[in-house]
Amino acid sequence: MLKGHRTWVFANKPVIVATAAVGGPFEANGRLADDFDFLHEDLWLGEDSYEKAHRVLFEEAAFQAMEKAGLEKEKVQFLIAGDLINQMTPTSFAARTLGAPYLGVFGACSTSMEGLALSAFITNYGGADYILTGASSHNTAVEKQFRYPTEYGGQKPPTAQWTVTGAGVAIVSPKGDGPRVTAATIGRVVDMGMTDPFNMGGAMAPAAVDTIEAHLRDMQIDASHYDLIVTGDLGRIGRQVSLDLLRQHGIDIDEERYQDCGLLIYRDGQPVLSGASGAACSAVVIYGHLLKRMRRGELKRILAVATGALLSPLSFQQNETIPCIAHAVAIEYGGEA
Repeated sequence: MLKGHRTWVFANKPVIVATAAVGGPFEANGRLADDFDFLHEDLWLGEDSYEKAHRVLFEEAAFQAMEKAGLEKEKVQFLIAGDLINQMTPTSFAARTLGAPYLGVFGACSTSMEGLALSAFITNYGGADYILTGASSHNTAVEKQFRYPTEYGGQKPPTAQWTVTGAGVAIVSPKGDGPRVTAATIGRVVDMGMTDPFNMGGAMAPAAVDTIEAHLRDMQIDASHYDLIVTGDLGRIGRQVSLDLLRQHGIDIDEERYQDCGLLIYRDGQPVLSGASGAACSAVVIYGHLLKRMRRGELKRILAVATGALLSPLSFQQNETIPCIAHAVAIEYGGEA
């Protein structure tokens, strides 16, 4: 059901019946290492290219989630997923392996919640019994495409962020036990004229604010309704900018209840500059860490706001500004049904 201008409310509250998260060596040294199902000790994953390794990350996460849910792959009716690499080839090639009917979605680093919103919408209205959704990224593959090959050793400014190597997936169903998706607010493209590909957090912050404001307005609630509002990958700078903007716009938000996946995943002292980023950033933190906290009873309601910068190497070379987007999904577990 549409509520307000751009929020879907799911009367049947689709269930996230299983999740899985896979990471690389940098994530293995991070703060949330214990929340991953698999961690790899190198970036190659036994493949001869980083893009092929990227594909393997998603395949592993998908098969692990199916195993947790007790599902054979033939039982998954749809796959809704995406990544950042040339026409989403890692995800599309993983879909070849998985064999499920496939909807490839691109929202840059907002893809995780775009996929979850669509999966919840489809299952809520009887369109599927099981949908596998997720997002992935690979540090060296993404850096090579959007900035410089890591072997080049290019210097980065303090505003830059570290692309997560990993994949996070969820299986969504109309029935079962697990956290429930109650609503989703679809983002619109916001472009404040920024052009620096080394300051994604600052570019994406206004899009996150726009979507959070729209969600609260459409749902007629205030920020205190949620135990946690978590953005995808704004990093240190973007989180502060967005917090300042929300307060300027009259939204009273507790700083402790406003977190960013890009600031949760790594330890202090890891050389990530402003924090983490990448399509896997929100996916592994939300599916690997935050939903576990919900299952433990530490969180009852969260609003997950995945953020994305919709630039490409071509748009940057043609001196375009950076359009950004954010999609928000409300998830509940325990308490009121």
